[in-house]
Amino acid sequence: MAMFHEILLAFIAILPVVNPFSKPPIFLSITEGLTPDEQRKQAFKASLYAFLILLVSLLAGTFILAFFSISLPALQIAGGLLIARTGFQMLNPQKEHHQTAHEEQEARAKDDVSFVPLAMPLLAGPGSMAVMINLATSSTLWTDWIVITIASAAVCLITYFVLVESLGLVRFLGVNGMNAVSKVMGFLLLSLAIQFIINGTTSTLTHLVATLNAQS
Repeated sequence: MAMFHEILLAFIAILPVVNPFSKPPIFLSITEGLTPDEQRKQAFKASLYAFLILLVSLLAGTFILAFFSISLPALQIAGGLLIARTGFQMLNPQKEHHQTAHEEQEARAKDDVSFVPLAMPLLAGPGSMAVMINLATSSTLWTDWIVITIASAAVCLITYFVLVESLGLVRFLGVNGMNAVSKVMGFLLLSLAIQFIINGTTSTLTHLVATLNAQS
């Protein structure tokens, strides 16, 4: 029961930042002209690539921070600001621009869009990587890594089904429904971003106070 609760917490942290529910219109746009079977293959490959990107970010996160001498508070604050920007965009769907016209035209011209731009940066972009690295640095037991991996796999599995059913979701929910879902995800994402910034700022101030006390 405890592990299920941990998986749920990790799932809630990862789902808003991947945010598959805002992707159906983009997916339909850049896979226009493909058969349903081809779209299904693109959705599967994109979801798989996204999972692998998240997994690499999780496994290599602490090594990346150490290599570039980046502190965890710095990552939390920078990641929080980045995720907050995305959250604000999702709270205003009419102002949200995932791709420029040139990027969308280039994507349509490609035979395989599963890795770029679908998996990266639309599904597993810098915000998703920041969340995974943050989760990695807070993991102390091997069970923590399993929990985060399972949560990531669950998010990517949902992403696959959402992309496969893109046309049906767009027709069923309509523009207003898609915007409503995007706003809910945006609110969760913004809350996560603020918590990141609070954690990073608190750690920085605590370290600063400790340093000043040691020098006095």
